[in-house]
Amino acid sequence: MTADGRLERSWLPDGVRVLTLERTHRRNALTPFLLDALAEALAPDPTVRALVLEARGPAFCAGYDLAQLGEDAAAARSPDARIQEVLAMLESHPAPSVAVVHGAAFGAGCELACACDFRVGTPDTVLCMPPVRLGVVYAPDGVWRVARLAGVQRARWMFLTASEVGASEALAWGLLDVVTDDAAARAHAVATTLATGAPLAVSGLRRTLRAIGQAPIDPAEREALESLRAEAFASEDAHEARTAMREKRPPRWKGR
Repeated sequence: MTADGRLERSWLPDGVRVLTLERTHRRNALTPFLLDALAEALAPDPTVRALVLEARGPAFCAGYDLAQLGEDAAAARSPDARIQEVLAMLESHPAPSVAVVHGAAFGAGCELACACDFRVGTPDTVLCMPPVRLGVVYAPDGVWRVARLAGVQRARWMFLTASEVGASEALAWGLLDVVTDDAAARAHAVATTLATGAPLAVSGLRRTLRAIGQAPIDPAEREALESLRAEAFASEDAHEARTAMREKRPPRWKGR
């Protein structure tokens, strides 16, 4: 395994494809390499009847690895476009998906789980959306993925307070569908059940449910939000957040 991690691919019976994140030394934090590997694995394949997304080590996914951005805020490039592209591929994949969420699922890791059709957690699962600690404005599509499951008010709580949400609370909020000690086995069983459904019916119903749950953003508002996000990502505060994380101290915000 390289420093960028790897994505293990395996099969279960009945056309269930298992994708396993393995970058345990960084709690499976995402890198450009892992995002590319996910995109490749999510290419349409008629032999795949259901997907399981899981991870090795003590955490599901700690989000995007901020170390990938470097120390130069002006030169840093936001990974958001690629993250959103890969998550859209997961959501629109012909096969339904189940995430095995254990330990931490923060930021893009939480969103990765939310992009799956179902989430099976463990008692130690913790979800968190920390952009206010990082000085950035999160992608609207990412906010929507959390809000469509938990509701707008609970999403507001998660994003504006950066509070950690434990397994029992996540289950009550709809962010997890099941909590069990043997999450992998339960997720595999759910995926096997999903794989037995008629493919066209499953695909059509998933598309219908996505359409019902979407709340389109006005184009002018989306443009304004993208401008705000670009400004925040390149701000002194965003650079200060990354510096403070490296130096293990509280950030000193300047509001610019």
